[in-house]
Amino acid sequence: MRKIGIQIKGVGKAIPKKSIGGVISTFSPMTKKFPEVVRDTAEKSTGMSEGGFFSKLFKKKKKKDKEKRLEENFTKKQKRLEELKKELGLKKGGMPARNKKNFRSTKSGAGMTQAGVAAYRRMNPGSKLKTAVTGKVKPGSKDAKRRKSFCARSAGQMKKFPKAAKDPNSRLRQARRRWKC
Repeated sequence: MRKIGIQIKGVGKAIPKKSIGGVISTFSPMTKKFPEVVRDTAEKSTGMSEGGFFSKLFKKKKKKDKEKRLEENFTKKQKRLEELKKELGLKKGGMPARNKKNFRSTKSGAGMTQAGVAAYRRMNPGSKLKTAVTGKVKPGSKDAKRRKSFCARSAGQMKKFPKAAKDPNSRLRQARRRWKC
């Protein structure tokens, strides 16, 4: 045990210098236990509430309690979300089947077709998915901004996957060609 204050002859333990509300009288050297009132008082009197001896004893318990509360809140929210989906009749989201109707081949641009986007939007209500911007666009228009954004994202993919970047027939390169990057 760490010494908190001064040693008084005959007591056998360190006693806080500032005693508030009978700290000295409630400490029992025989049992070597601090009652909660004494612990709180000792923390206040010695200024050890932040990272001190007493707070370290109870820190782990508080952390576990907080984690447990967060987990319970998360599960409650998940259950409520599922209930709302059932009430509104919403399906669980997903991707449409990977076939020629929904997805382009690598040679023809490696993206989703108009039918594939429509199928995705049916499966995921509220989705704002759109097809690629392939035609001429006015500078500063929404489509021009979408194209610029896609090109910037896919340039990052080129850096991340150099093997795909070197292969002119990779899905990444074909998609960038289709978007006119």
